[in-house]
Amino acid sequence: MGVIRPFQTPTSSSRANVTVDVMQFLIVLVILFCAVRYNAWSIEETPRMIVKNDKPPIQDIVTWDDHSLYVRGERVMIMSGEFHPWRLPVPSLWLDIFQKIKAIGFNCVSFYSNWALLEGKPGNFTTDGVFAYEPFFEAASQAGIYLIARPGPYINAEVSFGGYPGWLQRIGGTLRTSDEDYLKATDNYIANIGVIIAKAQITNGGPVILYQPENEYTVGVSIPFPSGKYMQYVEDQARNAGIVIPLISNDAVALGHNAPGTGLGEVDIYVSCTNQHGLYSDVWQGHDAYPVQFDCGNPSTWPPLALSGTYHTTHELQSPSTPFALIEFQGGAYDPWGGPGFENCAAFINHEFERVFFKNNFAAGATIHNIYMIYGGTNWGNIGHPAGYISYDYGAAISEDRSLTREKYSELKLQAEWLKVSPDYLVAEPGAALVWKYANNALITVTRLAGNTSTGAGSFFVIRHSDYTSTASDNYTMTIPTSEGILSIPSLFDVLTLNGRDSKIMATDYDVRGIKLLYSTAEIFTHQKFENTTVLIVYSGPDEMNEIAIKVEGASPVIANESITVNQTDNLVTLSWATSPARRIVRIEDFQIYILDRNSAYNYWVPELSKSSSIIVNGPYLVRSASINNNMLSLFADFNKSTTLEIIGAPRSVTTLDVNGEKIDVTIEDGRMVAEIPYLSPVLNIPSMSNLSWLYIDSLPEIEAEYDDSKWAMADHASTNNSYQWLQTPTSLFAGDYGFNAGVLVFRGHFTAQGSEKTLAIKTQGGTAYGHSIWLNGTFIGSWAGDSSTASRDATYPLPPLTEGAAYVFTVIIDHMGLDGNYVPGIDTGKAPRGILTYRLASSLIASTPITWKLTGNLGGEDYVDRARGPLNEGGLYAERQGCHLPRPPIAEFVPGSPFSLPAESGVSFYTAPLSLDLPSDKYDIPLYFVFGNVTGSVTRIQLYVNGWQFGKFIGHIGPQTRFPVPEGILDYNGENRVGLMVWRMEERDGDGAGLDFRLEAGVPVLTGRSPVVLVDSPAWLLRESAY
Repeated sequence: MGVIRPFQTPTSSSRANVTVDVMQFLIVLVILFCAVRYNAWSIEETPRMIVKNDKPPIQDIVTWDDHSLYVRGERVMIMSGEFHPWRLPVPSLWLDIFQKIKAIGFNCVSFYSNWALLEGKPGNFTTDGVFAYEPFFEAASQAGIYLIARPGPYINAEVSFGGYPGWLQRIGGTLRTSDEDYLKATDNYIANIGVIIAKAQITNGGPVILYQPENEYTVGVSIPFPSGKYMQYVEDQARNAGIVIPLISNDAVALGHNAPGTGLGEVDIYVSCTNQHGLYSDVWQGHDAYPVQFDCGNPSTWPPLALSGTYHTTHELQSPSTPFALIEFQGGAYDPWGGPGFENCAAFINHEFERVFFKNNFAAGATIHNIYMIYGGTNWGNIGHPAGYISYDYGAAISEDRSLTREKYSELKLQAEWLKVSPDYLVAEPGAALVWKYANNALITVTRLAGNTSTGAGSFFVIRHSDYTSTASDNYTMTIPTSEGILSIPSLFDVLTLNGRDSKIMATDYDVRGIKLLYSTAEIFTHQKFENTTVLIVYSGPDEMNEIAIKVEGASPVIANESITVNQTDNLVTLSWATSPARRIVRIEDFQIYILDRNSAYNYWVPELSKSSSIIVNGPYLVRSASINNNMLSLFADFNKSTTLEIIGAPRSVTTLDVNGEKIDVTIEDGRMVAEIPYLSPVLNIPSMSNLSWLYIDSLPEIEAEYDDSKWAMADHASTNNSYQWLQTPTSLFAGDYGFNAGVLVFRGHFTAQGSEKTLAIKTQGGTAYGHSIWLNGTFIGSWAGDSSTASRDATYPLPPLTEGAAYVFTVIIDHMGLDGNYVPGIDTGKAPRGILTYRLASSLIASTPITWKLTGNLGGEDYVDRARGPLNEGGLYAERQGCHLPRPPIAEFVPGSPFSLPAESGVSFYTAPLSLDLPSDKYDIPLYFVFGNVTGSVTRIQLYVNGWQFGKFIGHIGPQTRFPVPEGILDYNGENRVGLMVWRMEERDGDGAGLDFRLEAGVPVLTGRSPVVLVDSPAWLLRESAY
């Protein structure tokens, strides 16, 4: 996924016209696109540009035709969500996420691998500890989840440098092109990650079924584009590593790049429409798969022209021999520094969005459907891009703290379970989106997915508002073709109703385990055939009337309560009803129809007993798995309240119920097993952070006159390989030139005063929302506190009187917010350096006093010390270089000091304290959050460390994040932890110091059936001999 912001114009004059070129290209693209879009709304027959790939497959387990994938010869619908394991660095929790995805009827997960975390030093590839992928593959297999591998090498993904390791800033060639030094740089990574993925392919018994080389390779500037030669190289890297499964693409705009039949660089399965609204977010208003953009500040406003009517048309033109696939469709939204927060994003991309936009995708015949994200996680340890903060919650269906309280999660379940039991959908032919054709109201648009009548397959009608943004309820009737001829529906009442921001899928000639529904205006959740009965579950929204017609033989008895209207003929039973929160069950011999309102349907789950057998469970917060052994039904499930548990379809041989390892008393009610699951909220002893035994150490000793920087890197490079930015200083002060690629940067500038210097003019660059502070010897001369949009800053600071001939040192600290993405090949925006771009210590109108600079970042730079937490977790502040943020730090070097009473002067302080927890995590899943209030009386930047892992960056004056969830596994819920706070005070004030509001809070405990959480390896402090 890519978030595109207006480009930073580089200082280099050679690229001064880049933005103009991009704009001209996009204007042409928008015109062409709109011409296609508006024409597509008015046609039913689509001209086909037949493009075919005749290459024989190199394996026969994952194959495809123009409708869908086949896995082991079985046609499958791929319902997938994006989940990145490295954003949840607790491998034992990966199964938890997979089970939550599987529980809603999904069968697949797409994942990026992040090169920057695996090869922090050129040639040194490692996947140890939390960075290993084998546990991820094993957890997916255990949960019954397929995987789509997307290793890049470029991924974007709102991570620093789009997943590139920082050392790529130093190669002279253009990134994402066939330049030799770039290609050579990628070889080691793809050779290694490719082998790891290859071993996990389904052909080797693993879960990986598809592989995506590159990512959103769609628009290039100032280079030949697209380059088949480049794409072919990336694909050959994968094949040479042993990848035999199909290769897919994900074109950010449906331009047909690398589609089958296009020649060099073609993939097996072409995927379009993955990106947002162009390179400037206020220009592009059309066809892509982040259709409503990212305006979380206005969550109730959907932009115009966002719902595409051209997906199927465009696919038929570009790749008619492959399934229609959406490898990234909007499942949430990113939120920038200073944004409204991810709860707003969840309200923006909510359950209504899923109903309208996802069902529009199904109207286009999508059979590979991946939403980005289904679980976002955390940009811990400096892995994020500069435009976003630490949370990567994304407003996804599963919250950052892994909770399931968003209605959108349940809505996904309704859709995915319907698709699981509707195989006719996979071969239905999508038609045009039409008004008046099927519905009698121009405010209603209907798309028919036509079934093959020669085989008796049913059809589906996707019904939505013509103005998809409408919040009004519209009435309509339908006239539709069925196996019994053209029917007017409804037949037992006057009109159907479509509520605002809703969409419905109506089925005709629908097979329910051998029973035919002539039609159903109520939506289908699931149907299952059990030993002595067939169960169908349908649901509807509030204030609706609905109707269902069932084909029967003869005068079958119908048992229904008085709220159901029944009309029966010799061969047809028609039922109608008004939506009610009360469940109704209609019986027609051994056929049972459960009629639910939508909110009640959310409580139903359909866990698999085997590949061909499921049961239906009503009640729990989550059902993870079900199995039967020795007449005992075992459920692993979660509960957030006392619950009546109801099981539909358990075999008659089952005599015992086990829930989470405990036998539960059951009763049998009308053939259903019923049990009561008590929930007792545990008493949680959450320590007060202000009562901890805090210790303090100065983390900016560099401003002291006697500080020794002899071990620091000398900033002595007279040139740079950086192809994005020219040098404007005598030597390079780009941190990446010296191997410092993440975290706070510290510069020391030595000079001998002439006595006439009055000001220091300096331009620093750290990325969006960064800041800097500057001292002259021990005297604070000023800060740039930062804001939500500034990535670099020119500043001029007055100096105190200087003594001629005396030696002085400037200390400059810069918050490195991550490297920019490299979304558009040819520009190399990711190489925009971090550090000092220009400076002038003026001694006269013309003359300047020379400065000799040294710098540091994390200890060792690319030879990083902490292998467990990876190459990005630490920055260059003193306490980080010494390892004081790790468990069991050298407390003899600390003094008592509390972060709740901060000094009044500027500087950087590090505070650490033990945090003991004793929580009932063996039975409960308990979210914990470290929460900051505003720091009163001072502008500060605070980094949070938990057992050495950087899990928070609080910038109160920019925001929005104040709550930082930290998962169990990083936190020891039953032992001692070490909490650290790096507090950077960016201003000086008179009087008392600043006050800090800092708390540990718990969310709602969930009685859980998950597997135990295993603590990750969090190595404690050891003396770092090379530290300075």
